[in-house]
Amino acid sequence: MLITINPQNPQKRLLRQAVEVLSAGGLIAYPTDTTYGIGCDLFNKKAIERIYRIKQQPKNKPFSFICSDLKDISRFAQVSNYAYKTMRRLLPGPYTFILQASSEVPRIMLTKRKTVGIRIPDNRIALSLVQMLGNPIISTTANLPGAAPFSDPFDIEERLGHALEIVIDGTTILPEPSSVVNMVEDIPIVLRAGKGDVSIFE
Repeated sequence: MLITINPQNPQKRLLRQAVEVLSAGGLIAYPTDTTYGIGCDLFNKKAIERIYRIKQQPKNKPFSFICSDLKDISRFAQVSNYAYKTMRRLLPGPYTFILQASSEVPRIMLTKRKTVGIRIPDNRIALSLVQMLGNPIISTTANLPGAAPFSDPFDIEERLGHALEIVIDGTTILPEPSSVVNMVEDIPIVLRAGKGDVSIFE
């Protein structure tokens, strides 16, 4: 099902409709500040396993997830003073930060080194969904295995709609990956230079 949500002023009634799907263990496609993502409730293992099947991705490569704010991040990861100050300056924005996970993170979401990738995208729809749900949501690019990311929600509905409960139309997005920065130690390591400016880490 395709629903259109205003990206500047998301309608609460429509957000609630998507959140009810997430709460029931469903999957949605939703806009971020970098690409369209496929998401579910962080705490629903069966829903996460469904995303792995859609993406045909091995489980030893955990997905990142979206938090609503820095306070939310500190619930799910160990955040040093340096990391906090850095993230406060850059978020919301097109970055994924790799951090040491807290005990709150489900095992299926952990790397071997017990780290997690966390985002706070600069997108009102995505952040509103997380806030309304009360839990983080999975963030993985909406695409077919081995193919380029979708930019148009109508294409997502046509190609992936059978595997998702809701596709949110939040306007066309020209896909550009987030910049990935490892902040486990207080020496940031840029793992991928993407949409977010990484010159501050050089």
